[in-house]
Amino acid sequence: MPRLLRARDNQNRPLVAPLVGRLALSYFNLLRLRAGESYTLDVPQCELLCVVLSGQAEIAAGAKSFDRVGRRANIWDGPADSVYCGTCPRTTVRALRDGTEVAVAGGVCAQPFAPFRIPPEEVSMVEVGSAATHSRRRIYHILGQNGAGRAGNLLVSELYADAGCWSGYPPHKHDAERPPEETAFEEIYHYRFRPETGFGAQFCYEEQAGVPDAPEPQVVMTRHGDTFLVDRGYHPTVVSPGHEEYIFTILVGRHQRSLVQSFEPQHRHLMAKIPGIDAMRDKFK
Repeated sequence: MPRLLRARDNQNRPLVAPLVGRLALSYFNLLRLRAGESYTLDVPQCELLCVVLSGQAEIAAGAKSFDRVGRRANIWDGPADSVYCGTCPRTTVRALRDGTEVAVAGGVCAQPFAPFRIPPEEVSMVEVGSAATHSRRRIYHILGQNGAGRAGNLLVSELYADAGCWSGYPPHKHDAERPPEETAFEEIYHYRFRPETGFGAQFCYEEQAGVPDAPEPQVVMTRHGDTFLVDRGYHPTVVSPGHEEYIFTILVGRHQRSLVQSFEPQHRHLMAKIPGIDAMRDKFK
């Protein structure tokens, strides 16, 4: 499976599934439903989180049902309303309105966990960067510290980057388990732009300096609806001027749920110049 998955109608079938392709632990699906339509998710040995991107849905996780999930018209209309479905064997999503879209994030999980709702009021936001450093973004943590003791190694957030700004910057990686300096996580980015004609650039590269035969850095143009898979390496991203960027972010820890990023050595001095880096790191721990 390539790292970049171009936008397409996935017909409610998983875009990413564990052990299929590049990622071993991660799951990602997009459900698009009309009012009255339903879809049942059956993803064994995974914990799932259903995030209503637009519209409204009833979400039944096992024997527990959550009604009228979803309060926003679209992803630009405030924090998400979501249901952590736990490790229930089956989850059914039924749309209550036309145009309902639900992002389903998941990760391999052997320990059982019970479902719970995450309303918009419980979504935690951290602002990172500044207009002056061309790095201003806001990260809304849907499943983060609120999942401690109640969820496995799944972390899910929504990132909003200002026009012409960088995110995932200074460049960092999280592909090795070296606590306390770094913890190993897979990551999925799903992009949207406003207006939808917007585009960005996604970088992904491994250490180059002093490494013979290091893999060539990868740089791809990202468009509305694309998805990028991060299995290793530094992975900063930037959005074109005149366009806002939204990134639905899924992180799955290989050994724990505390994410510790390792910043590229030659760019670590920027951590002191870009506001909010320490606050961002604390929110992921």
